[in-house]
Amino acid sequence: MLIAGPTASGKSALALDLAGAVGGTVINADSMQVYRDLRVLTARPTAAEEAAVPHRLYGHVDAAVNYSAGMWLADAASVLEDARAEGRVPIFTGGSGLYFKALTRGLSAVPPIPAEIREAIRGRLERDGPEALHRELARRDEAGAGRLKPRDRVRIARALEVIEATGRPLADWHREELPPLLPPEGTVAVFLAPERAALYARIDARFVAMMDSGALEEVAALAARRLDPLLPAMKAHGVPALIRHLDGEISREEAIRIGQLDTRHYAKRQFTWFRHQLDEFLWVSPDDGREVLAMIESRLNLP
Repeated sequence: MLIAGPTASGKSALALDLAGAVGGTVINADSMQVYRDLRVLTARPTAAEEAAVPHRLYGHVDAAVNYSAGMWLADAASVLEDARAEGRVPIFTGGSGLYFKALTRGLSAVPPIPAEIREAIRGRLERDGPEALHRELARRDEAGAGRLKPRDRVRIARALEVIEATGRPLADWHREELPPLLPPEGTVAVFLAPERAALYARIDARFVAMMDSGALEEVAALAARRLDPLLPAMKAHGVPALIRHLDGEISREEAIRIGQLDTRHYAKRQFTWFRHQLDEFLWVSPDDGREVLAMIESRLNLP
């Protein structure tokens, strides 16, 4: 069972209700909820919710780890096997389109990048700037460099890491795919699609609630670790703006406004991704939770 949707659409609550009704295990498919450092700011399920039914792959990764879709897929394969062995219904829920695409379509077979290579590339990026690394990439992978803007720090660094570690361009690896864990056929998949204005209002209200629940203190603890700003956890929605506030660059109100805006933009991108990349998902309105839950249960066709 796959439950996707934009942030703040009610995915976690639906997955919790469904798991309770059918004997399921909720498996996280959100790229930011994997980080233990960011429970509040990523709206992870509460401790009480995690205790109510089995939850897996939530908060199991340290923020210092450059956790990738490939690493998640390997972890997901393990917990999927465990759920099936326990006779429980696996319920993947989250908003990371690449995770769901890896589940149902497979993933390129890029091997893990050694930490020393990643750190060396990131150090050069900070010292020399993205344009210098883009020029080097053009010498080593002209076609790959041509697809990237000279200031695209993250993708330039990634492309150079792969060449340095494997001796092959990233595009070569993308042509070699790992098989999907859950082929689309036979998999029940829904995308919660709230009305946009109502969703954006919920996003804004939730960000304020997060601030009242300790999000700023959470980010302060993360900032104190002085991690690489290119790490995924350091780019979670709200983190950069709140760090700027902690550094005295902007006000609390401006940090909140930026965090809300970034999250709304992300929600818009989530709609676009699933519409164009994963057409096997059935789009449903989450407004009537009982009706959606009943529909999912009927589609699962459990004994």
